[in-house]
Amino acid sequence: MKKFILVCIITLSCSWFANAQKFKTHTVKQGETVESIAKKYQVTASDIYSLNPDAKRKLYLDAVLIIPNVSTVASGIPTETKELIGFKSHKVQRKETLYSISKEYNVEVEDIKKHNKSLYSENLKKGDQIRIPEYKTIVSKVIPNNALKTYKVQPKEGKWGVAYKFGITVAELETLNPKMGEVLQAGDILNVPNTDSEKTMDVNYNYYTVQKSEGYYRLKVKLGLSQEQLEKLNPELKVDGLKEGMVLKVPHNVTVGDTIVKVEGTNLTSKLKNLKTKQIAVMLPFRLNRVNADSVQQAKDMIKTDRRLSVSLDFQSGVLMAVDSAKQLGISTKLKVFDTGDQLAEVSKILNSNDFSKYDAIIGPLMPNDLDRVAKALENDKIPVISPINKVTQLYENVFQTIPEPEILEHAMIQFVKDDQSRRNVVIISDNSNIAISNRLKSEFPNARQIFSKKNKEGRDAFYIMTTDLGGAFVAGKNYVFLETANEALVSNVTSMLNGLSNKNQEIILVSTNKTDAFEGVNVSNYHLANLKFHYPSIQKSLNSDQPDSFVKSYKKKYGIEPNKFAVRGFDLTLDILLRLASDDDLYKASNNSVETQYTENKFRYSKKPNGGYINEAVFIVKYTPELTIEEAKL
Repeated sequence: MKKFILVCIITLSCSWFANAQKFKTHTVKQGETVESIAKKYQVTASDIYSLNPDAKRKLYLDAVLIIPNVSTVASGIPTETKELIGFKSHKVQRKETLYSISKEYNVEVEDIKKHNKSLYSENLKKGDQIRIPEYKTIVSKVIPNNALKTYKVQPKEGKWGVAYKFGITVAELETLNPKMGEVLQAGDILNVPNTDSEKTMDVNYNYYTVQKSEGYYRLKVKLGLSQEQLEKLNPELKVDGLKEGMVLKVPHNVTVGDTIVKVEGTNLTSKLKNLKTKQIAVMLPFRLNRVNADSVQQAKDMIKTDRRLSVSLDFQSGVLMAVDSAKQLGISTKLKVFDTGDQLAEVSKILNSNDFSKYDAIIGPLMPNDLDRVAKALENDKIPVISPINKVTQLYENVFQTIPEPEILEHAMIQFVKDDQSRRNVVIISDNSNIAISNRLKSEFPNARQIFSKKNKEGRDAFYIMTTDLGGAFVAGKNYVFLETANEALVSNVTSMLNGLSNKNQEIILVSTNKTDAFEGVNVSNYHLANLKFHYPSIQKSLNSDQPDSFVKSYKKKYGIEPNKFAVRGFDLTLDILLRLASDDDLYKASNNSVETQYTENKFRYSKKPNGGYINEAVFIVKYTPELTIEEAKL
């Protein structure tokens, strides 16, 4: 019996010793990081995190970490990690880009940015001295046996679905399974983290894979979800933050994909496949009951004085030209035009007297309240209702708002300035009612100088700045100045001042995220705006009379005059709808975020919004020219 007990003690001791040899412990010292500790024990940070998940949140002084012992633990799937060993200095040469430098030194662009923080907000310039990180590659020799388990892929399950289920990124899943195919097959066996808290895929939600360099602002623009909304749906964001490859849960009606599809100009005329006759209704506020059909002069006078009537007639003329153009492409259209009058009761009468369930699309009404009534009535039938020139008060599931939201315009202007590789400097000027946008711009351009308009003795905004405020604000080369205001006096004050400071060695370009009426005030010089090459975002570009397209020529031939913006809008919008309907089964399928179309003055790229319909996100950046015209700006 004693001999049996002794054998048991020896066996248990050996078992404990064997387990003890698999791991070590380490007490965190001042200044240590997980990476430095991993280097000391010749393991990877992932090895340590797998056994010490709390270390992902924060590494506390004197905390005790479990460290896998490399020499005795059976090797798992080898993974590679980079260890920073030093830096090289590089002087930027003419025409060099971050991409070309990254290829020269065999590092990632993001790695260069990480160690040269200014490159996140400023562009690379000739003569800059930047640090190039040097790395050595460490092949992980161990994945602790209890850190992984195997998982059998279920039918219709993709990489992102498995990654989401186990709380890792797609890239991390691929690292754990180096021989995994591009497309998963049901029954495939994968290595996954050994966790008891597997997430379940909820069919009532959609899922989105975070792309490289995407932050909360870009996700709000793309998905229509704020940081708070994303964190509520994905609590792990509060701990880990956004990571490339992370799979996020989003509402089911948010249109997403595993990757961003590059948006390019799409020529739908080469994609026509659905050529059955399109049934379109147009609803406009002609208010013809107010027109005396027996008096030509009275009708002419009313067209001149009644803005709704003139806009409706101009818009309709463009619609009719679009129908003719579509017919030449083989698209037949059954068009019916309705007069919505000036009362909501008339819209209800139209809805009650007609069956719209077979229509492919309804363009209009123009007035937001009228459009709401139509959209709500046709929502169950899923008939698309297009708001042509106004924003809607409620974005029903079947509504297409063709006017982009202000934040889309703002983002487009910011991105344009960021994309200018020749930019040397940014200055932000605003009045005191636009501090919020000024601060948003400052967050996008951290090195920019912020200047606010002066206040009077009563503490109210006086809407001017002093020459001394601009002292030392500009550098040699290209300087962008954001001016954010709705006050004509401040625009006049600033543009006059900047015009005197701009020269061939110190170029000043004026920009604004919101071109208010103040920029067109009588006290604002168009010559100053032209000299400053004033740039701003716009839902449309100006018609070029010197180089008219086929629509402009045809319109002038038919009506004897050039089309105004409402006629062009009617043409561009209607032709786009007809081409989209002919390129797919319906307007919904033809309006994914990767399809951007452009016509005479307008372009369209629709994005599906959570709990609502579609909003056009395509905008132009336009600029004033020395000839006092406005044209599309291109880098």
